[in-house]
Amino acid sequence: MNLASLFQTLIVISALLSILLVLLQQRGASLGSGTAGSSELYTTRRGLDKSLFNATVVCATVFVLSILGLLLIPV
Repeated sequence: MNLASLFQTLIVISALLSILLVLLQQRGASLGSGTAGSSELYTTRRGLDKSLFNATVVCATVFVLSILGLLLIPV
């Protein structure tokens, strides 16, 4: 397995995982809460929500770095 195919595999896996992790996250404030005065505008992430958020950040970072790695290797 050469380096280009490794980066391509990482891109596909991290993209699919990122999509899945974004879809699993809870929704934030609804559309009307910005004008209706909701008291839960600024909340902290706890438990599983925090873990999903951190995993999403890691997957997105792996995605971007693997794209940059694929661009930088000689053809």
